[in-house]
Amino acid sequence: MKLLYRPLSLVISVLGGMLAGVLFKRVWRGVTGDDEAPEATSPDHSTREVLLAAMVHGAIFGVVKAGVDRAGAKGFKKVTGKEMDN
Repeated sequence: MKLLYRPLSLVISVLGGMLAGVLFKRVWRGVTGDDEAPEATSPDHSTREVLLAAMVHGAIFGVVKAGVDRAGAKGFKKVTGKEMDN
């Protein structure tokens, strides 16, 4: 079953990463009004802004990744009747 789950998990993870990126951009735009978050090396932004952007990005990515991975595992069990061990 792991041979079937791994490619499926990879695709789900990529889609989750894309979803997290879109969600982060929307949240960042809603909070700051800027279309793009500051890069770590940007001289036009303060260290505080850069670190805040990194923190928000990490939190959103972590929650989306956990949610997507969990949904994938539950969906796999529902379809196959087998649980995946890590």
